[in-house]
Amino acid sequence: MRESEIRRSEIVRLAKSGALTSVDELSSLFEVTASTIRRDLNHLTERGLLARTYGGAIALSGHREPSIKQRSLEGYDAKREISAWAAEQVEPGETILLDAGTTVGAMGEFLRSATDLTVIAAGLTALESLADADSVHVECIGGTLRHLSQGFVGPLAEASLQRVSFDRAFLGADAVTAEFGICEAGYEQTRLKELMMERAGRTYVLAHSAKLGQKPFHAWAPIPPGTTLVTDSAATREQIEPFERASIDVVVV
Repeated sequence: MRESEIRRSEIVRLAKSGALTSVDELSSLFEVTASTIRRDLNHLTERGLLARTYGGAIALSGHREPSIKQRSLEGYDAKREISAWAAEQVEPGETILLDAGTTVGAMGEFLRSATDLTVIAAGLTALESLADADSVHVECIGGTLRHLSQGFVGPLAEASLQRVSFDRAFLGADAVTAEFGICEAGYEQTRLKELMMERAGRTYVLAHSAKLGQKPFHAWAPIPPGTTLVTDSAATREQIEPFERASIDVVVV
């Protein structure tokens, strides 16, 4: 086996173990240049074995769903920029839905001082950030708690969504493609997202660039035309163009 193949196999093993190592650390570990590591990561990404994050990689092979703690380490700066932009779209007097997940959950920090705002929360991340925000009226959809994602799913969650509507819905995603829509680990999650989109006046999908075009799982929620996809400046034209062709508005922050 060639040296490059051995190195790439070891990179995948590290990513699977949850060791989201930076390019510089990988360069030092394998005693090669940073550009060599970046070529390795690009090669593994093209083969569908990894999805790039900021300065590191996350394993896709085996379709193992990362925990909420692992997700919080991925693309941290990009997620905050995305969530800050999304929070700026909210206007006084609105009722909005905040999905589960780290990117959408981070919006709560930027909405804490809002007045005349109702937030319907679908997960613990949003609830925790707004728990003591006295000026924000908070509702929770309830249901069965998924511990990995810290979001609510199931018949009770679906029933509560069928009895409300909102001006804007902000959705997260494990991955997203123009062809299939929002990708999640389970069908209960994608069914819930479909209901969220049906009940929203306007829908935003918040996804940092490493998630664009990826297919880690087999449960999907189609994205209707007119939806806004919000991503970060690391997204390439090749990643963005399929969404634009599908009449999905793309905002790069």
